[in-house]
Amino acid sequence: MCRSGTNRRIICALPITSNPFMRILFIHQNFPGQFKHLAPALVRDGHEVVAISNRDGSPQSWHGVRILTYRHERPTAKDIHPWLADFEPKVIRGEAVFRLALQLKQSGFVPDVVVAHPGWGESMFVKQVWPDARLGVYSEFYYNTIGNDVGFDPEFPVDLTQAGCRIALKNLGNLVNFQIVDAGLAPTRWQASTFPLPFRERISVVHDGINTDAIRPNPAARLTLTGANGRELVLDKSAEVVTFVNRNLEPYRGYHVFVRTLPALLKRRPNLHVLIVGGDEVSYGDRPPAGKSWRDLFYSEVVGQLTAEERARVHFLGNVAYPNFIEMLQLSTVHVYLTYPFVLSWSLLEAMSAGCAIVASDTPPVAEVIEHGKTGMLTGFFDREALAERICALLDHPADRERLGSAARQFVAQEYDLQRVCLPRQKAWIAALAG
Repeated sequence: MCRSGTNRRIICALPITSNPFMRILFIHQNFPGQFKHLAPALVRDGHEVVAISNRDGSPQSWHGVRILTYRHERPTAKDIHPWLADFEPKVIRGEAVFRLALQLKQSGFVPDVVVAHPGWGESMFVKQVWPDARLGVYSEFYYNTIGNDVGFDPEFPVDLTQAGCRIALKNLGNLVNFQIVDAGLAPTRWQASTFPLPFRERISVVHDGINTDAIRPNPAARLTLTGANGRELVLDKSAEVVTFVNRNLEPYRGYHVFVRTLPALLKRRPNLHVLIVGGDEVSYGDRPPAGKSWRDLFYSEVVGQLTAEERARVHFLGNVAYPNFIEMLQLSTVHVYLTYPFVLSWSLLEAMSAGCAIVASDTPPVAEVIEHGKTGMLTGFFDREALAERICALLDHPADRERLGSAARQFVAQEYDLQRVCLPRQKAWIAALAG
C-alpha cells in the first residue's frame, strides 16, 4: 500500500519478495546512469529487463539487461528561437526513442513498467506506443528562478526576468512528461520539492544508494602521485591532505570558491597537500570564455600568490579511476564539498561512507545529509575565510575529525546503504508502480 506523507511524497510499504514476473523497460541516454544497481537487481529477481540508451559503445547485454541503442539523424535547427534551443533536441530524441519503441513492440515486447530519466526528452512519447504501461521517471530536478541554482551566484549575474522565460520553456520536457507519468523517484527531499504540485505528490524519495560495504575507512590507504619535480610522492594517512572533487571543475560545484582559499590555506599549513579531482569540461551552467577552462581561469587568479613550494603541494589529478578515487577519500584528512542549490553529488555520500571529516556548503540539499557539528561542518558557500578556518580547525583536531567521520559513515550506512536500504526501497517503488 502507498500513502501520501505529510511532506507530500509517496511512502511505499510493499513486500519486495515474491513479486510476479514483469517486463521492465529502462530509458536513459547514458544507461545505466542512476539505474546501475536497480536494473541488474531486477534481472536477478527473475524479471525481463530491457534498456534503451544513446551511449556510444553500449554492449548488447549488460548484467542480464538487453540494451538497444537509438540514433537520431536530424540535427537541431540553426535558426530556432534561442528559448526553444533546449526543447528541440528533446523532441528529436523523443522521436528517435518512439521509433525504436515501435520496433520493440513489433518484436513482441510489451513492458509492464517503463522507468526513464526524462532529462533528455526520451520518454515523452512512450505512452503513444504502450498506453497501458506504467511510467515512472527519475525526478532529478525542476528548474526555477527562485531558491535554486539560477541567480544564486552574484559573480555570474542573471537577468531573472528573461531567465524566467527561458526556464519556463526549459521545463517543457518535464511538463509533457507530467501528463503521462504515473510516479516519480527523487534522490533527495529537496530535489523532490523543486517540482510543482500536483506532480510532487507522486514523487517518492529514495536515493540511488551507496555501497557502504565497499566504501569504508581504510587506515592502510596509500596513493602514489608524480610530484612537481617528477619524483614519486607517496601519500598515506600520516600525511595532511585536503581533498576536493567535482566531475568537472566549475562554479556550480564551488571550484572558484575553493581555489581562492588556497593561498591562505597553504601558507598556514606548510605540510598540507591539496588533491583536486575533476575534468575541464562543463557539466552544469555556462561555459567559460572561449579557449579557456574554469580550472585554469580561476587557478590563474591565485597562482601568483603561491610560492614554488606551495604550488608543488597543489595536485590537479584530472579524472581518476574509481578505485584510486576511493583510496584518495580514504586517506583524506579533510574533504571539502561545495555546491549551488542543485542536485546532490554521489561523491559527498561516498566521502561520508569512507569516514571523511567534511566541510561543506550550507546549501540545499547538502543540509539533508550534513548536520553541522555532528556529521560534518557547514559554512556559507561564498565565505572563503570561514571555509579556511573550518578546514584548519579540523586539521588541528584529530579527535574532532574522528568523531565527525565516524558519525558521517554511520549516518550513510543507516540511511543510504545500497543493499540494505535504497535498493529494497527502489524495488518496492517498482512494485507500487506496477500496481
